[in-house]
Amino acid sequence: MQNLWDDDQAATCEGLLDECVYGSRLLGADTALVLHGGGNTSVKITGTDLYGDAVDVLYVKASGFDLVDIDVAGFAPLRLDRVRKLVELSELSDTEMFNELRGSLLDPSAPTPSVEAILHAVIPDKAVQHAHPNALLAIANTVGGEDKVRDLYGDRVVVVPYAMSGFGAATAAANAFQREATDRTQGVILMNHGVFTFGDTPRHAYHRMVELVSEAETYLARNSVGGRSPQPAEGPGYIDRTEIAKLRKELSAIAGKPVVVQRHVDPASWAFAQRTDLEAVALQGPATPDHVIWTKRVPMIGRDVATYAKDYEAYFDEHSVGRDLRMLDAAPRVILDSELGMLSVGPDLAAQEAAGDIYLQIINVIEQAEGLGGYSALSPRDIFNLEYWELEQAKLDRVRDDGEFTGEVAVVTGAASGIGRGCALELLDRGAAVIGLDIAPNVVEMTDHPAYLGVPCDLTSMEATAAALDAGVARFGGVDMLVASAGLFPESSPISAHDPTAWRIAMSVNVDSLVQLLSLMHPLLLQAPGGGRVVVIGSKNVAAPGPGASAYSASKTAANQIARVAALEWADDGIRVNSVHPDAVFDTALWTPELLAERADRYGMTIDEYKRRNLMSVEITSAAVGRVVATMLGDVFQPITGAHVPIDGGNERVI
Repeated sequence: MQNLWDDDQAATCEGLLDECVYGSRLLGADTALVLHGGGNTSVKITGTDLYGDAVDVLYVKASGFDLVDIDVAGFAPLRLDRVRKLVELSELSDTEMFNELRGSLLDPSAPTPSVEAILHAVIPDKAVQHAHPNALLAIANTVGGEDKVRDLYGDRVVVVPYAMSGFGAATAAANAFQREATDRTQGVILMNHGVFTFGDTPRHAYHRMVELVSEAETYLARNSVGGRSPQPAEGPGYIDRTEIAKLRKELSAIAGKPVVVQRHVDPASWAFAQRTDLEAVALQGPATPDHVIWTKRVPMIGRDVATYAKDYEAYFDEHSVGRDLRMLDAAPRVILDSELGMLSVGPDLAAQEAAGDIYLQIINVIEQAEGLGGYSALSPRDIFNLEYWELEQAKLDRVRDDGEFTGEVAVVTGAASGIGRGCALELLDRGAAVIGLDIAPNVVEMTDHPAYLGVPCDLTSMEATAAALDAGVARFGGVDMLVASAGLFPESSPISAHDPTAWRIAMSVNVDSLVQLLSLMHPLLLQAPGGGRVVVIGSKNVAAPGPGASAYSASKTAANQIARVAALEWADDGIRVNSVHPDAVFDTALWTPELLAERADRYGMTIDEYKRRNLMSVEITSAAVGRVVATMLGDVFQPITGAHVPIDGGNERVI
């Protein structure tokens, strides 16, 4: 483990709590230690209560916060004595523990403390750090793992057999600590879970973490024989994007909602998916029970979703006997397939990314453990108990996105600017993942939203468009919605000065590329879990053309006819196709400040008056168009197809 502590940087911290934040972020930056809300840290300081009296305070990481970017607000201040006293109880229910931890807060508005808070309180040192190092989990998850850990560290650590997080782990650790701790003790290791290190300062605790984890890594390097998946002779091959979309539809049906799916073909996951003993190693279970809330107990091997769901139901029935529990959805969160590689699945993007990131770490642990004689995870019952522990489920609530389009995926063409950009941003705001296509290279960085994938693409090329859709489906699993916004407005020219080249370009971009796109999109929209939806961005010129705009007006009218035909042809497929016809949308690249000033002057208006030159005297913006388009893609328009909605503030010629 690399020691990242910088004494000069740490010297800028104002007190132990700030130093704890600094140390926490160092842990969080190492994905081999913690991921997605895992791990926790604390510091004990003397503060004051409401009456100004001195009180010993335990600042512990709040549940669900990520160490990688945590700040002071991510720590819950608890009355240390009250929390520490809890281990004197002979039993404590989850509800009672939760209530006691909340009741121990000095600030009732503070976030909920980590379920490990009691254990942090029991350890007498001022600073405590807890992580789930891959190297240590690899040693622990083998036959005889506890003996290996004891032999490695001797009396420098207190080893505690596995106990579920919370009150059970705290009391087990407290009892073991009282029995075994010496002046040489540097940490507490909870088998199949992780390590706690401690010291007078966060710096001291962090350095001990580095020392113990580094020793585990050295042990593995010296004692591991094989185990790792050899790189296959052949790498990932091409997979028809429709096959992934079909699988996503099956997964969504089992999950009861649309899911996001990502294909992983990095060297580690690809090699692991090719193992001849894949079922034997992968179906053991996760490296630590904490992983189960993201990955489920085991991945799905192959593509038989129905059988996986049936097996999950049996697993639930077996371990829920006598308990009042409601089964979670039975869809897998990780899929391993020799042709697909690894797929990570989630009801939203955050959950999908967590499943993928964590399973890559599980792969690392499994392969290191195999090198020590064989991977051996905890029993299914232990995993089940954590999976259905209400306090762990609360972590999912912190990341679950309840947006209108959560779990759904949209393709937006012309996404780099103007109306396309407005539509893409609105869909992102409503929870969708968005694949933005545009010939402009800056489509890649149009937004830094995590659910956005920008792909430069010349839509007039069928091959380029197909490749862009391949990339989008590999990232998100399929497509539910299409916003066809890309278009070209040629330079105005009267028919008497007809330019055949400009005419052909307008038709190529505004009509031909739309037909190509719809053709490529149809197989994907057929697999949309909630039914495919399309909105084509038309123009006021369809109903009310202007002089000098023959190429634009004709091409947009042709595109409008294509949309109408698609609505007729695709209705039986459950795909609805509607059009919008914006007018005078001035926040696009077409309207330069100079052009706006020239047009306003022509009408004897100010620029602001010109922008509102419609019956309702309102300005039409790209964002406004985006809101209408998103609404048309939603449930409100579920019974409507073939509609044409003007977005123009009221235009006399159109009306």
